[in-house]
Amino acid sequence: MSIEKIVEQALQDGYLTPAMEAEVGRICDTASELSIEEYMALDRLMGALLTGEVVAVPRKQFINVMEELVLTEAIARVAEIEATSDRTLDLGDIAAYALNRLPPLYATTEEGANYQRSRAKEELHVLIAQCVSEAIATNLDRPEFFPERQALGKNNSKEEVLTQVSALLQAYAPAYEAGHAR
Repeated sequence: MSIEKIVEQALQDGYLTPAMEAEVGRICDTASELSIEEYMALDRLMGALLTGEVVAVPRKQFINVMEELVLTEAIARVAEIEATSDRTLDLGDIAAYALNRLPPLYATTEEGANYQRSRAKEELHVLIAQCVSEAIATNLDRPEFFPERQALGKNNSKEEVLTQVSALLQAYAPAYEAGHAR
């Protein structure tokens, strides 16, 4: 989305969301030079923000207490497993798996967050532990695909990249050259 469209949307809605703000920042960071139209749109947005015509929405007005409860449980369990085995688990995958199977517990104040925490510890602790266990089991059961793979990096020479691509083609399409030469 262009700066002009983002500003137009913000003026229409009366709000500048964190996503819109991030996109404007990304465009400004990656552009070598902004056009006169982009500067004019940014000037219009700044004026609208200063007059209150457009309100910038704060990045986070609420928290999901379930995220911290799941992370606490997952960190403890993952640390236990990693300390007693040679396995490395992906904490992000485990937390996301469990969170997708649990109800969110949003709060907008510290008082609300404390209430959600105590309620969850009383009513949902067993369910949280169960979902984290399922997530860990799923993560442990996942095969390690192609552990010998190497990322194509910026430091690779053209010859190295061609060698890697050629090896991939030989592995996945061994008959390509023979069939293509007909």
